[in-house]
Amino acid sequence: MMSKQTPERKRWDFHPTVRSGSELSIGERLADGMRLGMGSWTFIILFVTALIAWLFTGGFGADPSPYFRLNLILSCLAGLQAAMLLISDKRADRIRSDVARHHLEVSEEIHRMVAELHELHQHIEEKS
Repeated sequence: MMSKQTPERKRWDFHPTVRSGSELSIGERLADGMRLGMGSWTFIILFVTALIAWLFTGGFGADPSPYFRLNLILSCLAGLQAAMLLISDKRADRIRSDVARHHLEVSEEIHRMVAELHELHQHIEEKS
């Protein structure tokens, strides 16, 4: 049974060399989830909405130095996001590597088959 997945993940699942589902480690599943979650318009819209809500509620009046704390929070978030995106990108690199390895194997097999066909063709021409 195929679980509910994004179209991008479904494309990976159909490639013969890309591991998916239970074949993935916990870290790989988390990396896929982070990349798909943080690299989305939903994340951007929610993040901007949260910032606007902070500005209109806790940002003015109640906190004597609201922008100092906001700057600290955003700086921490940027540092965490950079690390998370690097982790996620490593997973994408692994997928690209698996796909490239598969293409190389298929290409080598095709070259071998063409060489066999060429030998058969020469053998047939010799017999006729």
